[in-house]
Amino acid sequence: MKETVLQALDMMWKGMLGIFVALTVIMIFVWIMAKIGNKKK
Repeated sequence: MKETVLQALDMMWKGMLGIFVALTVIMIFVWIMAKIGNKKK
């Protein structure tokens, strides 16, 4: 039982980290695109 919970927690923090990294990359990309878009106007 304890091993299963620890495995689940291990998978969960890796998933959370992956989501956080993906969100950060998307936010940076959107910020860069907004900067490029504002320069053309």
